[in-house]
Amino acid sequence: MFDLHRLRLLRELKHHGTLAAVAAALSYAPSSVSQQLSQLETEVGVPLLEPVGRRVRLTEQAEILVAHTEAILERLERAEADIAASLSDLTGTLRIAAFQTAALALVPTALGLLRDQHPHLRVHVTHMEPERALPALLARDFDLVLAEEYPGNPNPRPAELEQEDLLDDPLHLALPKPVGAGEADGPTAALRSLADHPWVMEPEGTAARHWAMTLCRNAGFEPDVRFETTDLLLHLRLVEQQHAAALLPGLVWAGQSPTVTLRPLPRGQRTRRIFTVVRRGRGRHPAVRACREALHRAAGQRSDRA
Repeated sequence: MFDLHRLRLLRELKHHGTLAAVAAALSYAPSSVSQQLSQLETEVGVPLLEPVGRRVRLTEQAEILVAHTEAILERLERAEADIAASLSDLTGTLRIAAFQTAALALVPTALGLLRDQHPHLRVHVTHMEPERALPALLARDFDLVLAEEYPGNPNPRPAELEQEDLLDDPLHLALPKPVGAGEADGPTAALRSLADHPWVMEPEGTAARHWAMTLCRNAGFEPDVRFETTDLLLHLRLVEQQHAAALLPGLVWAGQSPTVTLRPLPRGQRTRRIFTVVRRGRGRHPAVRACREALHRAAGQRSDRA
């Protein structure tokens, strides 16, 4: 029999990448993590780690163990969900990660619904972009993540995760008022007329930045990106103060009327997909189901006001 705790440490190493990262995530000393994994190697009888420079990587046999550990943990997720479903009251802590616009436009309403229906459920919310939140979900730092997918940029879909669609969020070209792009003929022409204007975009390496750059290049120009931030409220302020053009989603206004001039984008580029993600087997948990239902109701209330 292999020790499940040590198997989980091996799994964490696969997802976190280094012994130091595993130790930091679990509040252990790195030497303790190393010792536990050495003991697991003794139990298994084959090497599980091999050095690569200053790092280590999992051997083929370690990868096999991690795959089985994933299956065991999924069954434990299902067992926890079944136990919770057998109880009459929803308790415990639900850990959510949400990106900025979803946190502003959807999460507060959903929290109110959860508070009214399940007053003993403690909900912990962290503002985190999906690029960081989804690996943290795999590492069991969260129970549910709100994520986004831009047109033509499908996200990887790890077998260990389950997605559920929440809403389609409209995307618009936001114009600085002095620019004459508002008179341009058609969405592509409106984009092209801003070729020489400063732009604000999310940082390189994000899905939003990749989509935005591709959109501009397909319109025939390389955007002059002078401002980079994941803070879409700052994007909006820069447009309002006529410093930059931007590509803004509808959620940034959180149900309020737009404060800048908007133009449609080319067909096929007009919405981003918003969805929730949980670990496989976790979707049956009553707290997760209640949270997803509350988020759907929050999205519906927003649509009714639009």
